[in-house]
Amino acid sequence: MVGVVAVTVKLFANFREAAGVDKTVVEGAADIASLLKALVAKFGDDLRRNLFDGEKLRDTVNILLNGKSVELHEGLNTKLKDGDVVAIFPPVSGG
Repeated sequence: MVGVVAVTVKLFANFREAAGVDKTVVEGAADIASLLKALVAKFGDDLRRNLFDGEKLRDTVNILLNGKSVELHEGLNTKLKDGDVVAIFPPVSGG
C-alpha cells in the first residue's frame, strides 16, 4: 500500500501575502494541478485570484518542483511524490 504523499509548499511575495503563511504542507495531492486546488481550498479566494485567471493558471506564476521548473517536467500534470518541495513565486526581476 502506498502512503499518503506529503509535499512542502513554499510561497513567496504576493502568494505568501494571499495565504498568510510562507510555508505549508499539503497531503494527498497527486500532481501540481491537484496541489494548487488544495492550496486554494485551504487558503481561499485571495490566493485563487493570485494563481488563476478564471480556470487558467496566470502566466505570472512560476512553480518549481525540487528546484526545477515544472515546465521542464509535465507542467500542471507533473506527478508529486512524498517529500517533494514545491516553490510558488512571481516573475523574478532585477537589474
